Amino acid sequence: MNSKLSDRLLIYSLGSILGYQAVKLLGRLIFRDVITDAAKTIMTDLYDENLWELFSATTKYTPQVIAETNLRAQEGKVIKRPLGTPKKFPGLEQVMFNISQLHTMPTPLETPVNTKVHIGKACKRPLIIDIPVMIAGMAYGAALSEKAKIALAKGAGMAGTATNTGEGPFLPSERKAAKKLILQYNRGSWNKSDKTIRQADAVEIQFGQGATAGTGHKNNIGFFDLKLQKGFGVGLGKDAVLHARHAEIEHPSEIPRLVRKLKSIAGDIPIGAKIGAGKHLESDLRWLVNGGIDFVTIDGAEAATKGSAPILQDDFGVPTVFAVNRAAEFLRKNGLSNKVSLIASGKIQTPGDILKVLALGADAAYIGGISLFAMSHTQVLKALPFEPPTQIVWYDGKYAVDFDVASGAQSLAKYLKSCKEELVEGVRALGKTSAAQVNKDDLFALDELIAKGLGLSMAYSPDIPE
Repeated sequence: MNSKLSDRLLIYSLGSILGYQAVKLLGRLIFRDVITDAAKTIMTDLYDENLWELFSATTKYTPQVIAETNLRAQEGKVIKRPLGTPKKFPGLEQVMFNISQLHTMPTPLETPVNTKVHIGKACKRPLIIDIPVMIAGMAYGAALSEKAKIALAKGAGMAGTATNTGEGPFLPSERKAAKKLILQYNRGSWNKSDKTIRQADAVEIQFGQGATAGTGHKNNIGFFDLKLQKGFGVGLGKDAVLHARHAEIEHPSEIPRLVRKLKSIAGDIPIGAKIGAGKHLESDLRWLVNGGIDFVTIDGAEAATKGSAPILQDDFGVPTVFAVNRAAEFLRKNGLSNKVSLIASGKIQTPGDILKVLALGADAAYIGGISLFAMSHTQVLKALPFEPPTQIVWYDGKYAVDFDVASGAQSLAKYLKSCKEELVEGVRALGKTSAAQVNKDDLFALDELIAKGLGLSMAYSPDIPE
């Protein structure tokens, strides 16, 4: 190499190194001065003028409370929080499974595991799904875009399970995409035609849910969305009202009449009911089973929605772990476990959660919000970092038009198939050959409240053979 060129390269390299070191030193000095000045201010300012007051306050008033207080001050009306409560309830995390190895032998790797479920066990046309998990009711229009609903239906079908319409308008495109479709019979005036009901593989009468209790609400569909106006069956600029009560049921004693009506239209398919779990859960269940329902969906306090008042999410309802156990015990004690199917719902997020609610007595589980994350997968990058990831799936989301249906369906199907494989692993680890065989004897608790509430032993309690 030319010596002059080598000398120049050496000079440039030394200059770059010295330049970097100079910038690094300057940066350190500035950073030190800023930190020193900030620390001195915090250490010397009077408390009521001290910025540390903010940090001190957030230990009492959490950032969640402070943010929502300011939103209430800004709006002057009920704020609508999406995706459920951030509150930490006693939950499935405090429940653990046994390990089969000697006292109980694990199931051999080569032994097949059955994950099929029959919903509506006494029906001539039960809803049969390949895995004990289904997609929860999420409304078209009031929550999700048509693209999102189609992707959920396709993905569920690819995995051999069912999807629920939710309380929004019936979508022929969703029906076409779904292999198994549960029609939610809402408390509004839409989706009530014989033609619509006959297209269902099961019907779920919605009386309430965990995130909204039994309250009614209005779907403001605006003045210009003609497709939604037609779907909801309302005029220009009118709200689609979801009433607190069904027009056909002024008293619970009228439930049998509605069940018979739906059966007469749709045939002997499963007719079920969805309720939020409350203090009077067993009394609510008694009305339902006496009304002839084939399945019941129990929505725990942790359930989510597109948006509801924080008070309903944070301060109403029974947590899922207790609600499922109580419902299962009610059915068992009344000899109904082999007749009425139980579906668990509310913050069921992982294969472990699914298997735990099955062990507590559920036949299957619904997943809602977590299915949106699975379906959206890398497509949320179209909205991030300047918008929330849900803007890719909401009906009025800024990036809803960019959502890819085929990709979303494939992502959801892979997620569900992955869940199935994990469930199979869990069943084998318990020494069983069917998801339906898993029960409370396979569980113990890490928390004494959970142990007492579910009738489980604690992790620290020795297992002493008799």
